[in-house]
Amino acid sequence: QVRVVESGGGLAQSGGSLRLSCAASGMIFSVYTIKWYQQAPGKQRELVATITKDRLTMYADSVKGRFTISRDNDKNTVYLQMNSLKPEDTAVYLCNLRWYTYDYWGQGTQVTVSS
Repeated sequence: QVRVVESGGGLAQSGGSLRLSCAASGMIFSVYTIKWYQQAPGKQRELVATITKDRLTMYADSVKGRFTISRDNDKNTVYLQMNSLKPEDTAVYLCNLRWYTYDYWGQGTQVTVSS
């Protein structure tokens, strides 16, 4: 049975840092492309960062230079290091794992950044 669980969210001050984790089980983790999305209230879900099975990374312009995505295939976990946080980063962050037609989502973790 596949499980995807995000953690690490919480309250941070503007300029602060958080590290999100996305732990998966029940799959061959290493073959998946993994994406982090943000879902802010009243807004569409937006792609924040991507890491491929070959560890190629891509970022939205809004987070480039501030966020870093990485993966540890031994731990079946992907991370999102978030630095220099801004109030506009406030959102639920969701992890998505995709490989061909296999497509899994976690429940999300809330990040709130105060000014």
